[in-house]
Amino acid sequence: MIEQRLSEQRGLGDHGWLHSRHTFSFASYFDPKQVGFSDLLVINDDNVAASRGFGAHPHSNMEIISYVLQGELAHKDSMGTGSVIIPGDVQLMSAGSGVTHSEFNNSKTDGVHFLQIWIVPAENGTEPGYQQVSVADEEKRGKLRLIVSPTGDNNALRVRQDIKIYSGLFDGAEQQTIDLDADRYAYIHVARGSITINGITFKEGDGARVRNEPSLTFTDGDQAEVLLFDLRPVEVNHPQR
Repeated sequence: MIEQRLSEQRGLGDHGWLHSRHTFSFASYFDPKQVGFSDLLVINDDNVAASRGFGAHPHSNMEIISYVLQGELAHKDSMGTGSVIIPGDVQLMSAGSGVTHSEFNNSKTDGVHFLQIWIVPAENGTEPGYQQVSVADEEKRGKLRLIVSPTGDNNALRVRQDIKIYSGLFDGAEQQTIDLDADRYAYIHVARGSITINGITFKEGDGARVRNEPSLTFTDGDQAEVLLFDLRPVEVNHPQR
C-alpha cells in the first residue's frame, strides 16, 4: 500500500527569512496523524534567505541529517566541527548525550534550499559525532544510491538506527525497480522535479508511506531527485521534539 501525501498538505512555517514545509509535526505545526513514521521523525524542507540561519541551539538523542539541494549551508558545532555543505553533500550529526550547533546560509546574495531530516536513535546518551560525505551526481543518475545505513558500507554515513536512506536522480527514460523486504516499511520523498512510482505521479514535495509493497518502480522522471527511506515496520507515535 502506498499512502501518498501531497506537497501542499504539509505543514507550513513562514518566518520571512525562513520558509519551511514540514512533512511531519514540528514546532508550531501539529497533526496527530503526522507524528513521524517508524523511526523517521522529521523531514523539513527549508529555504533560508541570504546571510540568515539558525543560531547556536542544543540537541540531544537525535540523528540529524542535512541534505543540500541548492546553495551553501554553513555548519558549526560544539564538537569543533566547521564545514560548508553544498549540493551533493550529505551531513549527519549524531547529537547523542548533547551537542550545540548552528546552521547559516553561507551566501550574502543567494538563498539556500535544504532538507533537514531527524531520525530517532536506537540508543540514548551516546557520544556525539559528526560525518559528511559528497556523492557525485553520476553515482545517483538513474538509480538509488545508498547514502545512510547502520553499518556505513559503501561510503554511506553510519546512522545509529536500523534505517537505510537512498538518493536517486531520474530523468527521461531512466528507471529502476527496487525490491522491498516483506517485513519492512518505506517512505518516499520527492525533493525536486516529478516522477512516477508504481504508476502514481509524484511532484516536488510529495511523499508517501509504503507498507506491504513487494517493490517500487521509478519511471518517467522529469529532473527528479528522490529520497527513499527503508524503515523498521513499527507504528510509533513519537513525542513532539
